[in-house]
Order: sequence, then structure tokens, then C-alpha cells
Amino acid sequence: MLRGFFKKLGAVFSGKQIDEDLWLELEEAMVLSDISITTAEQVIGELKAMVEKRQCRDTEEVREFLKYELIRILGVEPARLTTRGEYPLTWIVMGVNGTGKTTTVGKLAHWLKQRGFRPLLVAADTFRAAAMEQLQEWGDRAGVPVLTHQMNADPAAVCFDAWQSAKSRGFDIVVVDTAGRLHTKSNLMEELRKIFRVVERAQGRPPDECLLVLDGSTGQNGLQQAESFLKAVPVSGVIVTKLDGTAKGGIVITIRDRHQIPIKMIGTGEKIDDIEEFDPRRFVDGIFEDDE
Repeated sequence: MLRGFFKKLGAVFSGKQIDEDLWLELEEAMVLSDISITTAEQVIGELKAMVEKRQCRDTEEVREFLKYELIRILGVEPARLTTRGEYPLTWIVMGVNGTGKTTTVGKLAHWLKQRGFRPLLVAADTFRAAAMEQLQEWGDRAGVPVLTHQMNADPAAVCFDAWQSAKSRGFDIVVVDTAGRLHTKSNLMEELRKIFRVVERAQGRPPDECLLVLDGSTGQNGLQQAESFLKAVPVSGVIVTKLDGTAKGGIVITIRDRHQIPIKMIGTGEKIDDIEEFDPRRFVDGIFEDDE
């Protein structure tokens, strides 16, 4: 699944000496893999310190140090989605247009149902009929009900009604598909804040998850998106889509390093079950698969 990521990263260590050329080549490979320069320089600094401390002479050891450092950044253990607590829980799913957000909501519904939960999907993008229709299609595929309102209804009011409905009907998790928004549009970000406040008022606590969907192939633009959404609401986790072998994937490392937001799920294809929990160790192992 992760084969092909960071191909140049593993190749850097092939038949090389530990010298300044190695560090420069490694930094270049990281940046080309969509890791930010700041994060790349930090990682190189840690590697140099480790090499000096242990008097390393073998690039294989440096390679292992790099794997260790990347796992440290990403978190040693997987960050799980919140599925237990006082039901119904509420997950708000957000992101810019084109990230695969609504598709991800449909996959999450299927993922939850497969694990014995009763999810309710909520179409909070009330300004586009196509968005509601797309979510309904995913709900039908997953066998999960979808709550919709009339066009142009207040998205926050829709979320309030959805939570009340879920509570009375015995659903476990309300998954809200918000409008795809440009991270530069302040009015849409204010709408997101309102949804957050209304859900908090309805259930007596903040939303249990505020999940940001990012396209794994967007590169450093993904970092800008994350920073904009963080200013609006407390993002609890990231779902990275389109990690099917074409994306470089380095933005995963940069976002975790810069903002300490855990990567909770990844999308790996177009089928309804092409979503899985993000495992840092497996991801890092996948980076070096091609050269082992």
C-alpha cells in the first residue's frame, strides 16, 4: 500500500559515506517528498547529533536513525478515533473542495458500521444540491441513513437537529459532512465555528472529533490549509486521502511535526473500504520498502 513513497530517500544511503554530501542529498530527498525545509533541517540536525554521539561510520545505522526519528515525530502508537463515550458522539469532517471529504465521510460510515456502531450521516453542505446527493449515494452504499434538510438551511441548525434526532433514535456517532470551503474564505470559517458552538451546546461538550481531510498530493499547500482550519476550530485529527502510491506523503510528517495534530486515518483508493487507521511504524517502514 505504501510502496513507492520516498523512493529517493532510501536510495540516498546506498553505497555512501557519512559526509556533508550525504546530508545535502538526504535533505533534498526529504524536501522533494513534500517534507518542509524546516522539518527536514530539524531531522538532519538530530541525525548529525546521533552520528556524532555514537561515532557512526555506517550509513545503514544512519538509515535506522532516520526511521527512528520519523516514527518519533509521527507518534509511536496509532492515534485512534474517538468511538467511546456518552452517545451520541459527534464527528465534524471538514476540508477544502477536492480533497475527497464527502467520499471520506462515506468511507467512515462504512468503517464504523463494520465495527458494530450505528452512525448517522449529516449533510451540512446545504448550499449545493450535488453535495447532498453525493452524500446520500455514499450513505446508500454503506447502508447508513443520511439526514438532509432543504436547500440553503442553516448548517448549524441542521447539525443541532441531527444530534437531537440521533439521541432520540439511538445512533452512536453523528458524522457531519460540512461544506467544502476555501481556507482563505473567512465567512465560511465563521460558519464552521458556529457549527462547533452549536454542537457543543447540544451535547454539553465540544465535538468529539474535528477531522480535517487533506489530499496527500497537495504538498505544502496542505500545511497552509491545516493552519487556516486550526485558527477556526481545534482540529483533533487529520485524515489524509489519495495515499494510493501516487502521493509523496511528506506533508503527513510536516503537519505532525509543526502542529502536533495526529494523523488518524488514511484513504488509499476509491473503494468504500479503502480507508484505514494510520499506523506510524507501518508508514515509515513503507518509506523504505523499495530498498530493503
